[in-house]
Amino acid sequence: MDFSATREGAVLSLLGPTDLEHHFARRLEPGESFEAVPVAVAVSTHGREGAFAQLTAYRRWLRDVNPRVDDLPVVYNDFMNTLMGHPTTEVLLPLIREAAAAGAEVFCIDAGWFADPELGDYWDTIGEWTEASGRFTGGLRAVVDEIHRLGMRSGIWLEPEIVGAQSPIADELPDDAFFQRFGQRVREHDRFHLDLRHPMVRRHLDGVIDRLIADLGVSYFKFDYNINPGAGTEWRATRAGDGLLAHTRAFRDWLVGIGKRHPHVLIENCSSGAMRADYSLLGVTHLQSTSDQQDFRLYPPIAASAPAHILPEQCGNWAYPAADMTREEMAFTLVTGLSGRLYLSGFLDELTSAQRALVHEAVELHRRDRHQLRSATPFWPLGLPAWDDPVVCLGLRHKDGETLYIWDRGDEPAEVLIPGVYGTASTIFPASASAWSLDPQQAGLAMRTLDGPTARVIRVEKDI
Repeated sequence: MDFSATREGAVLSLLGPTDLEHHFARRLEPGESFEAVPVAVAVSTHGREGAFAQLTAYRRWLRDVNPRVDDLPVVYNDFMNTLMGHPTTEVLLPLIREAAAAGAEVFCIDAGWFADPELGDYWDTIGEWTEASGRFTGGLRAVVDEIHRLGMRSGIWLEPEIVGAQSPIADELPDDAFFQRFGQRVREHDRFHLDLRHPMVRRHLDGVIDRLIADLGVSYFKFDYNINPGAGTEWRATRAGDGLLAHTRAFRDWLVGIGKRHPHVLIENCSSGAMRADYSLLGVTHLQSTSDQQDFRLYPPIAASAPAHILPEQCGNWAYPAADMTREEMAFTLVTGLSGRLYLSGFLDELTSAQRALVHEAVELHRRDRHQLRSATPFWPLGLPAWDDPVVCLGLRHKDGETLYIWDRGDEPAEVLIPGVYGTASTIFPASASAWSLDPQQAGLAMRTLDGPTARVIRVEKDI
């Protein structure tokens, strides 16, 4: 898409894949046809937020076309600022117990469950998706059984489109099962890229998914995508971009197939922390982790901006409390999680009882109010945030009123005016912390924060 201005007015150009910019061309034989990638344009007389509201409604319509059961569960994932891809029975069991005690409903085992624990960098070996011998005392099944015993659903991490160069799958599948350019497999960081158009690839991946569901009872998959395959593949394609588009469409069809065979299964479209977060995929998946940002102070602009592109009920915002955080810092990261779908991580077993109580409070609030996300419309009373803005605010408007998520990243207390926000305001998280002062004024909601970083969730009910 290209936007330009002239003396006569503005020009908006919607340009599909081209040979020059995207290495795309498609040769059509007599009688053949080709359907281009669909485009949606939102226009509103209510400015930027009116346009975003229309796009939000459109994205919900896209998901309704391929409806999937999703009760918006609270997910705990062991990766972010926690195990970082090195799970074992000994470190998982305490996390599982604490996640269940906090109210998590899904426990997702992230990367590394398939890798020999002696391997440091295991990425060139992935592709079989079978349990690593020696990593789990009593086997992975014993760990998953504990997840189920404590009343949670089990999840697991996969990068389905990728096969490591040292994986047995790299030899079992033919060359045309992988992305190819110049007659050779595309190889990036000792990893090959599968082509979902190939029937052997589909059979292989269907077998992986069906086996994990049947053998372990997994009902949540986190699908990652940590590769840059370049322009695409030239196999059965006019140009590499043509092959790339055909693969992505085949990958989407494969996701739809999982939903048809296993309608109870939830799928997260992680894709390297939202690096591939288009609605071709989000229209048929459930959750999108919004970032791999590990610094809780840097996350607010990401979480606040995410609903401009991703539905609020799909924005998986990480909250990763840690024992060395102050109470205000703990609240800060939990407000980030509460601003969308609460996506929990962190060494919960190392927290003090007071810190655990704050996590439990956040989970309880999210479980109570998450139904509002399905119809919430985002707005930004301070404007879309810049990366270095000291104060960041996201608003979600729903039928019960408005909820504001506000982060003050400065060190000193700040005087903040949230313009255009009127009604009875109250802090709903954290309930037991020192309160920010809230002062409804004619111009909006005025507040004074505390020494930072500090964050709050504020509910605004319209005065009748």
